[in-house]
Formats: sequence, C-alpha cells, structure tokens
Amino acid sequence: MRGWQVFKHSFWMVINNLEVAFRVSAVLYAVQAVNQVLILMATPTGDATEVVVSPGLALMVLATAFLAIVASLWIAVAWHRFVLTGEVPEGALPAWQGGLVLAYLGRSVMIALLVALAVVAAMIPIGIVMAAAPGAGLPLLFALIAMAVYLFFRFGVMLPAGAIDRKMTLREAWAATAKEHGTIVVLSLIVVGFSVLVQLPAWLNPDPQSLINLVYSVVVGWFATMIGVSVLTALYGICVEGRDID
Repeated sequence: MRGWQVFKHSFWMVINNLEVAFRVSAVLYAVQAVNQVLILMATPTGDATEVVVSPGLALMVLATAFLAIVASLWIAVAWHRFVLTGEVPEGALPAWQGGLVLAYLGRSVMIALLVALAVVAAMIPIGIVMAAAPGAGLPLLFALIAMAVYLFFRFGVMLPAGAIDRKMTLREAWAATAKEHGTIVVLSLIVVGFSVLVQLPAWLNPDPQSLINLVYSVVVGWFATMIGVSVLTALYGICVEGRDID
C-alpha cells in the first residue's frame, strides 16, 4: 500500500536524521513542553470543583501558549526546508524565517477553516445516522476525523511549498494531490489509527495528571510533530516535485 509507504518513509525520515531533527526542534519544542507543564499546574485535581488560578500563572499559560504556536510553526518551516533544500541549522536554533513563518500561519488557518467547514457539513448527515443507529457512532466519528485529515493532506502540500518560498494556491494544491487520492485516503486512516494507538497508554492511565503521563505526552508529542511535518513534506515531494520514495 502506497499510503503505508508514505507513512513509513516519513517515520524513517525523522529516525535517520535524529541529530538534525533535534537541532531543528529541541529548544523550540521545549517551549511547548513548558506550556504543557503550566497547563497541568493550572488544571484542577481530584474532586476539586472550584479552582482559583493566580493571575501570574494564567498569564504565563497564555504567553507560553502563544510562544508554543510560534515555535511549532518555526519547527515546521525549518524541517520542510531541511528535507527539501538540505538547509541544516548552524546552531541550537534554526534560522528565523519571519516572513515564511507568518505566511505558514496564514495558510494553516485558511486550510483549518476549510476543513472545519467540511466537518460541520458532514456532521449533519452523520448526526442523522447516529440518531437512527447509535451503535455506528464510533466508526462514524473515526471516519469523520479521517476525512478531516484527508482534506488537510490534500490542501496541506501548500505548506511545505510556502516554507521554501514557492507560491501555491488551494486549487493548485488540490490538483497536485489528485493523482495520489487513494494514497492519501489510506495515509489518513493510518495516521488517525496511529494517533489513537499512541495515545492509549495516556488515556488508560488512572491518573491523567501524573508525571508519567506528562513525560509520555511530551515525548510522544515530539515524535507526532516531527512525523506529521514529515508526512506533509513527503506528500509535497511526491505530488509536486515528482520524487520517488521507494
């Protein structure tokens, strides 16, 4: 299955370039980890019904959340550029590409809005089916999430394009990925299934706010981030540049 090949290629893209992956993301991802720690500190524990979060802590959560978004965009742009152009960070941080990062944010928001509209539209018939057959709820929810991922991948090749300063419209992205429609369907199902699988240990932990869960979430989150960006990069290489992953 070509979808599995793309996912496997993306996974090994990270594993075979761990040193560069850490140089691209270690410092920046630490900001996201700090944000997760602060959110955990601000989250009620046990049977607490009323929790008063200090203004200072609330401000730190908001500030690190903003910085975490910037950091994730910075990582994505830097990793796309490394894979597609061979640009390797010279220091502990990848080069700051302010204009490209801002454009990446704009394109991400645009794609997210389109996907959200499609999901809302799909929820109407799904809701009717679920009302008639409640047992179909879980499979339909899985299918809905997979559809959202599929649409994101179809449009998402414009993100790595932007990271290397190549202009691409939504229409062009959709057309470029049309020939790999079946591949992306399978890839979407694999990605959703893999995401559920790796989150199971955290979900099954009786203490979701434990230190073990936090560490696990941070580590898994890093791999998920890097593999997710790699999948988009691989799709761009296959669909737009005609690269071979075999």
